[in-house]
Amino acid sequence: MTGLTQRQILILVVFGISLWFGGALLIRAVEPLGALRGVGVPILYAAIIPGTYPFILLAQRMARLQPGQTLHAVAIATMSATLLDGIALMAYPALYGADRGGAGAAILWGGAVGLALALVMDRPKRR
Repeated sequence: MTGLTQRQILILVVFGISLWFGGALLIRAVEPLGALRGVGVPILYAAIIPGTYPFILLAQRMARLQPGQTLHAVAIATMSATLLDGIALMAYPALYGADRGGAGAAILWGGAVGLALALVMDRPKRR
């Protein structure tokens, strides 16, 4: 694994901020549909898995990541988004809709899914 450059880190921080805002609006949009409670939860959580993968590919391309940098890159983007989620959930909870608990759980799930996918994607290829 090679270290990330300052340029890559900046790109990933901005990428994480963008994902935070888009994710917050998505949670707000699906909350009235029942996606944060009951049977909607496993459906939403299942959809997050394949829905996250293209964003990791986009981050790889935008930051011009080398093999072995994906997990660190996703950790930086996730850090940026999670910091803003922590602030917004307390300061402006209406951004996420009425179900703050369900929103927080979906945020944690999405962040963990991104990190898990990045870990798998960073595994060395076997010959």
